[in-house]
Amino acid sequence: MENLQALCWQCNANKGGRDATDFRAVRDGLEARQEGCIFCDPPATRVIAGNTLAVAFRDAYPVTALHTLIVPRRHAATWFDLSDPERRAIGILMDEVRRAVIEADRTVLGFNVGMNCGEVAGQTVDHAHVHLIPRRKGGVEEPRGGVRGVIPKRQQY
Repeated sequence: MENLQALCWQCNANKGGRDATDFRAVRDGLEARQEGCIFCDPPATRVIAGNTLAVAFRDAYPVTALHTLIVPRRHAATWFDLSDPERRAIGILMDEVRRAVIEADRTVLGFNVGMNCGEVAGQTVDHAHVHLIPRRKGGVEEPRGGVRGVIPKRQQY
């Protein structure tokens, strides 16, 4: 009974009793934490929103006011290590936080959404996280180019 799965009618019909996949390991994997990781168990006082698979809290080193991080509860190094349900949970939470930021600060007119995946890409905490950075008119001199603030020279490949 603890491995009971709810499937849509088509998946259930296609399964035809031939699939004995045990999903308990997936559930248990969602509890994975890495000792010493600052994002695995953020203090409850910092968490501003959450769902079963992800939490949101303000960035300790914000680029702008209300800069928020959305992280999976399970320890995973990058976005590419997350399951589809974790990615969806992060997206849902990002929408929720975005609405709350706009409601709290009507000067917010846009957002940068970003991830750094790997040390050479600028990732400094080895736990997947998405930056939701509110942007206001006049916040940067030249907003073209997103978080860089400028359009870089095109690289030759």
